[in-house]
Amino acid sequence: MTREIVIASRNKGKIVEIRQILADLPVKLTSLHDYATAPDVVEDGATYAENARKKAVVIARALGRWTLADDSGLEVDALGGRPGMRSARYSGPKATDASNNEKLLRELASVPDEGRGARYRAVVVLVDERGDILVEAEGTCEGMIGREYRGTAGFGYDPLFLVPEFGRTMAELGLEIKNKISHRARALFRLREGLLGLEDAENPEKTSNDPR
Repeated sequence: MTREIVIASRNKGKIVEIRQILADLPVKLTSLHDYATAPDVVEDGATYAENARKKAVVIARALGRWTLADDSGLEVDALGGRPGMRSARYSGPKATDASNNEKLLRELASVPDEGRGARYRAVVVLVDERGDILVEAEGTCEGMIGREYRGTAGFGYDPLFLVPEFGRTMAELGLEIKNKISHRARALFRLREGLLGLEDAENPEKTSNDPR
């Protein structure tokens, strides 16, 4: 049976990434774009996990469907971990990717290369239609903040986020590589394992070695 899972997001770039990473699973992935009545969720948690759980639970109970939610952010060492939880709204309530990136470049203008370490962090949560947590996982990706925009793929801070082992920004890597090494990908791969475990538990005949 193919199970529907709602991605609790309207971010098109994020939805594409999640769909690609989970493409081979027996699930039908929809998003908030498919539900005009889906409520907006105020992300007022103190941690990524709290925000992800809240989004997943509120949407699941509103729509009566399994729901996958994530919360993520960019943590810059020279800024004491900022923008962190406020990554999406770093430059204000009407922030855009461009305004957030410009603010980041301004704040790091005098920081030398060796002090520009950073990481992306993501937490993903899967809940059932009642809002009960089924799987929760976290992933990180270490890098540094560049001094200029490079690449046109990705979204958010990707054009500035350099991945040292590739010598390229996340926006230069393309989805094939990004969806193997990004913070969200690493969290989703862990969530995949949990989801497959749930499938095995629901269908024990698939994994049983009992010949009867």
